[in-house]
Amino acid sequence: MTKDQPMTKGNTPILTLSDHRVQANAEKLVLAIAEAADDRKADNLMIFKVTEVSYLTDYLIIATGFSTTQVKAIADAIEEKVVATCDKYPLRVEGKREGTWILQDYGEVISHIFLPEEREFYNLEAFWGHGEQLQLSQLQETVFKADRS
Repeated sequence: MTKDQPMTKGNTPILTLSDHRVQANAEKLVLAIAEAADDRKADNLMIFKVTEVSYLTDYLIIATGFSTTQVKAIADAIEEKVVATCDKYPLRVEGKREGTWILQDYGEVISHIFLPEEREFYNLEAFWGHGEQLQLSQLQETVFKADRS
């Protein structure tokens, strides 16, 4: 085994302390994004853990705003809260000028904020629905427990 290969027990990778820190950071990031969207009254907020089904990201957040102004406000609130709580900036942002569908790529978390008609048309829930769906309260509890330990 080389130093670049992960340690395994059988076919199961052995998680290291740094793996747990990365997971905790991702959970803190997804929580910050979800709370910011919720604070700006995003509708139908859905959080998917897609680690097992995607190599692109670990978490996906989908939310709806009812006007381009609200969609942009949700995106701005997310960026502000993530910088404040996680000291992280998006790797890429798409759609901010139009405000009908804004995608924010933070690496381990990707958020999609849609107008209702855009969300219905693209139907990302159907594509990513086989990932584990999480509730905001679940994330809050998980991150709270991790912060206390």
